[in-house]
Amino acid sequence: MTRLAFLSLITSVALVCGAGGATAQSGLPDTGSGSSNGSSASTPSYPKDDAGRSLILRGFNTASSAKSTPDGMPVFTEADLDREHAAMGTGFVRFLISWRSVEPTPGQYDQQYLDRVEQRVGWYAARGYKVMLDMHQDVYSGAITTAGVSTSNIGGIGNGAPAWATYTDGLPVPPQGQWELYYLDPGVIRAFDNFWNNTGNHPELVEHYANAWRAVAQRFAHNDAVVAYDLMNEPFGGSKQGRAFEAGPLAAMYQRTTAAIRQADHKTWVCVEPQSVGVNQGAPSALTKIDDPRPGGPRIAYCPHLYPITMDLGAGYTGIARVITDASVETWRAGVQYTAGVLGGVPIIIGEFGLDTTLPGARDYIDHVYDTARKIGAGVSYWSSDPGTWGPYLSNGTPTVLVDAVNKPYPRAVAGTPVDWSSTTSQLQLTYRPDRTVGAPTEIYLPRTGFPGDVHVTGAQVVNWDRASRLLTVQSPAGSGTVTLTVTPAA
Repeated sequence: MTRLAFLSLITSVALVCGAGGATAQSGLPDTGSGSSNGSSASTPSYPKDDAGRSLILRGFNTASSAKSTPDGMPVFTEADLDREHAAMGTGFVRFLISWRSVEPTPGQYDQQYLDRVEQRVGWYAARGYKVMLDMHQDVYSGAITTAGVSTSNIGGIGNGAPAWATYTDGLPVPPQGQWELYYLDPGVIRAFDNFWNNTGNHPELVEHYANAWRAVAQRFAHNDAVVAYDLMNEPFGGSKQGRAFEAGPLAAMYQRTTAAIRQADHKTWVCVEPQSVGVNQGAPSALTKIDDPRPGGPRIAYCPHLYPITMDLGAGYTGIARVITDASVETWRAGVQYTAGVLGGVPIIIGEFGLDTTLPGARDYIDHVYDTARKIGAGVSYWSSDPGTWGPYLSNGTPTVLVDAVNKPYPRAVAGTPVDWSSTTSQLQLTYRPDRTVGAPTEIYLPRTGFPGDVHVTGAQVVNWDRASRLLTVQSPAGSGTVTLTVTPAA
């Protein structure tokens, strides 16, 4: 997760890296006559499940604690998942994995680690969740310390890459008061430069990374719960930033890794992120289209993060800070839709957004982001499920405002293409174009607070209302065109 003072960071990166291309490019490219390729007005696309239904994904990142545990697992139990599921009706998780755990020694993949991941995926599968596996990194590696590169994969200033793949070339890593500022240290920049082979000295590292993803794909290719692979958390280009990075080594890594995954898995969606610096705050991305060699058409998704600078700095969501934040979110939205178009009109999944839930206006900001996601057809995974003021529960188990904000009616899987949907505490309305080739019903989550008993449905036929799981399934009338269905509590 990134909570940088990015206005100063972008300037600093430009100074450290020297020259043009160090900062994100300014301005969205001209969309010309409104072609859907890159058009911010294009119809949203949705990832599909195995039945062909459009997925509307709502859930959490689980969890930041996985970054530093020796076994690579988050401090999160099956009972914690039961509490989340019952209290908020989530049906999606961005589950953190790490390169250091997948490939602890060069070319050797830890099957016991993948067993542990598979066990946790099973917890989610048993409750009907969809899982996105996220190869997480921050500040490159836990092997980087202020005293040099350690042989340990954890305990340093970052997380992600194994020690054997970490090359700072002896450059210094001075202590920083704020961990994100380690990105500006010469040794950290050099570690990233060696990974991306900006130095010309380590072409093997990206190859190892792609092959590590292939090992993951081999394990989960036939796991129906795993719907997506997030190829790299918040990529950082070292001495290359902006267009030089995103259209260069980042796109090349994504292309190589996608090809490696497709050697083992033709089903699962591949999620690509933009660079984090600037783009998380609303700057446009220069990421270029990734070709997907799978038969039957591409399954690429765009997975940006959202951290407006005002929220990162703890300003809250009131007064002038709210005005600035709203403008930032709107700029971010336009850029995200544009990049999704450049990538081929792909689905959007917001891989991270979050905030200190004790800030003034926190509930309004959370509602605003979820509403923005709804309008652009984006999935959402909130950062994160860890206990604390950023999460749904404090360390003593007290719920934060996040629990009530997330626990809203929403369509989880739609047997067709959503056109629009909206909800209040006690009503959901969904307009969609049914796909008659999809045999599975449309699935809707309804919280107990607004739907304590039976339900009343117009515009569709009820297949089942499971008051224990809170899932309503419906089938659209035969021969109908666009369908609008409404769900309210029964009188």
